[in-house]
Amino acid sequence: MITKKTIAYTISAILTLLILNSKSMAQDHKIYRIAKITVDPAQLDKYQSALKEQMTTAMAVEPGVLSYYAVSDKKDASHITIFEIYADSTAYQAHIQTPHFKKYKETVKDMVKSLYLEDVDVIGIAKKPGM
Repeated sequence: MITKKTIAYTISAILTLLILNSKSMAQDHKIYRIAKITVDPAQLDKYQSALKEQMTTAMAVEPGVLSYYAVSDKKDASHITIFEIYADSTAYQAHIQTPHFKKYKETVKDMVKSLYLEDVDVIGIAKKPGM
């Protein structure tokens, strides 16, 4: 049987979680970046290999690199979008000075036809537990 006390407790718990989540988002110093890249289609396999190597190394050795999502357009695989999350601006600045990132940039410099970087702010997050 659900009592008024149980409902009040549940509502209180939900409100507490919402407040805590909004405070943590308001104090979020993470860097959220979107990179839109157009790659020479003739070099797409080589580009993807270099990107995967850089991403894997960064995740393994850089605690400030929190996540990477790299996707390609279904209609044109040479159009790649990367969503990157860094702990803060210091972590991002350290990342772009690493040997593996510099190697990636040197390797792909003649493969990338265009690059557009955009810093974004998170306005909401919804995900399944464990994702």
